[in-house]
Amino acid sequence: MDSYLIQVNGHGDHAPMLDVNLKNTGNIISPGKVKSRKPRWAVRASEMSKKTFNPVRAIVDSMKVEPNPKKAMISLSLGDPTVFGNLPTNDEVTRAVKEVLDSGQCNGYAPSVGYQSCREAVAAYYNCPEAPLKAQDVILTSGCSQAIELALAVLANPGQNILVPRPGFSLYKTLALSMGIEVKLYNLLPEKAWEIDLEHLESLVDEKTACLIVNNPSNPCGSVFSKSHLQEILAVASRQCVPILADEIYGDMVFADCKYEPIATLSTNVPILSCGGLAKRWLVPGWRMGWILIHDRRDIFGKEIRDGLVRLSQRILGPCTIVQGALERILHRTPPEFYHNTLSILKSNADLCYAALAAIPGLQPVRPAGAMYLMVEIEMEHFPEFENDVEFTERLISEQSVFCLPATCFEYPNFFRVVITVPEEMILEACSRIQEFCEMHYQGAEGAQDLECDK
Repeated sequence: MDSYLIQVNGHGDHAPMLDVNLKNTGNIISPGKVKSRKPRWAVRASEMSKKTFNPVRAIVDSMKVEPNPKKAMISLSLGDPTVFGNLPTNDEVTRAVKEVLDSGQCNGYAPSVGYQSCREAVAAYYNCPEAPLKAQDVILTSGCSQAIELALAVLANPGQNILVPRPGFSLYKTLALSMGIEVKLYNLLPEKAWEIDLEHLESLVDEKTACLIVNNPSNPCGSVFSKSHLQEILAVASRQCVPILADEIYGDMVFADCKYEPIATLSTNVPILSCGGLAKRWLVPGWRMGWILIHDRRDIFGKEIRDGLVRLSQRILGPCTIVQGALERILHRTPPEFYHNTLSILKSNADLCYAALAAIPGLQPVRPAGAMYLMVEIEMEHFPEFENDVEFTERLISEQSVFCLPATCFEYPNFFRVVITVPEEMILEACSRIQEFCEMHYQGAEGAQDLECDK
């Protein structure tokens, strides 16, 4: 029997070798004994794909309901500010992209973490004495959602857990479960403008806790944490030695009577990965440009986390190079009036919506302070014919052609979320229809009790 060593894609002194034994039978060399196997198709979805679950899609797709054909559909459900065309981005933003496109200089691959000049531009834009940044502290990503994915992937291993707000953005859970990471939900308090229940939060921390997610300003709540409350959150993280993943995609999108404080500016000892992007403040969610800002003044993350983020970024080789090339101009040429006008529209819509819904018996809206949303409590005892918020919102569609997301999507039943980026006339019409719907189904204390007895 002859034995052969075949080198396969080898390099250096440790090249892999394939040891092949062949039987020599006269003039024919045939393979040695091979274990018999009957080939058959056995293609299955991966375990990761099976673990990937988006609660918003699961709930919305299960809502088998048709809108009222006599009324035009008004959707207050989608967190995309571009849908109705009333909130276009600024001309300077589109001009910056056109200039890059015409130059032909950003058509190739960029480094997976982004062009150095673009990282420098983001670092310069967010740099401040309280939270200094350099280009090496910036990782460019394909939207804020990928920034969150990379941050989770670098901080947590399968079997560990992360602390996530309830109510909270559903993507945190979707990403974590697909990676085999446990999700522990900490409560936000509607009676305190959605501040964190700090005692509950701290009670969830254990030796397997990998990070705390803080979303400020909040989706779905539209809340903005005060400086003092952020300091209390940081105190918990510091005591428990838990790093923070800060989802700050709505940073600076706060109303005039409120102030946004980037959480990294308030701490020198808690390591923070801050995730942001162009999507919401610049009104271009489809351009998929996000970033991670690494705040680690005590060198707790150290080289390991930074290197890990670089390696993870190499899985898709970075975000769109055209938008990268325009990034410096977008950040520095967009006029302040653009941001001011956007916030004025959102604040006006929020005030109109809050006032209209607060006047409806059975509903309790929570006044927002920023972002693009507000949450509304349904006093279910006054709507006894509905089992929960999902049924309530389904019937709102079928009777009034108004679509609001049931807050079960955000792990918070018996509320619904309203998006306030729609044109003013649509906000007013939607609120009028919601009032008509509630007046039709509202039961006072006695009526609700009678209905319960009839069941």
